[in-house]
Amino acid sequence: MAEQILIREDIGAITRLTLNAPGSLNALSDAMLARLKEEFSSLMQDTGQRVVVLRGAGKAFCAGHDLKELRAKRQEADKGAIAIRDLFDRCAEVMQMIPRLPQPVIAQVHGIATAAGCQLVASCDLAVASDETRFGVNGVNIGLFCSTPMVALSRNVPRKQVFEMLTTGRFIYANRAAELGLINKSVHSEALESETMDLAETIAAKLGSAVTVGKRAFYEQLELPLNAAYAMTGAVMVENMLNDDTAEGISAFLEKRIPDWSQG
Repeated sequence: MAEQILIREDIGAITRLTLNAPGSLNALSDAMLARLKEEFSSLMQDTGQRVVVLRGAGKAFCAGHDLKELRAKRQEADKGAIAIRDLFDRCAEVMQMIPRLPQPVIAQVHGIATAAGCQLVASCDLAVASDETRFGVNGVNIGLFCSTPMVALSRNVPRKQVFEMLTTGRFIYANRAAELGLINKSVHSEALESETMDLAETIAAKLGSAVTVGKRAFYEQLELPLNAAYAMTGAVMVENMLNDDTAEGISAFLEKRIPDWSQG
């Protein structure tokens, strides 16, 4: 049996997805994008899983699109215009699924995260990286400006810093990525998995329904004017307050005990 290109492990309420194509530095090939879409679609409906950790096998997190596949698509009569547009559309769909997932998604990053791999990190809700990790949107070095990766990146990092990365093709290390807000923190490589899982376990211990409604509201309010954002989130707070598990959480706090929530 061929080895799986994406491995899913459910560890209690935490789902760990491992990009498993180390030979291509976990490139976002057609097959990888298809499997990510499949697992994200499954997680959309999975109320039992409360956090997702996304990581890469081998020596890198993700090196972006598969350049060999891109070159092969250019052999079409239209120089690959239709096939390449389809690829970027499918990639954009997968990236946009991440903020729509009910679970917070944590990128566990090591080695390199370049081009669409950097886009993947920027699309995740949270990110922890080992301190030797390099991040870059370096397509400009081969004459391909990272226009789609810049969408997610420019929503995480100040614009002048993003533009410098895009136009120079230079890498930044994890400590700088943390300073710019691309990742939450940089840690020693030996501690990467434990630090990531500690964050995942902390979130997974919260009331899942509250985190789900909060994540949805977080992204929705960002797109609204201030007054509309307050109106929308006020309604969300009411929805959250009417949850029986929230009532139990409040009672447990006031009574100085552990809440007895209905989640597993």
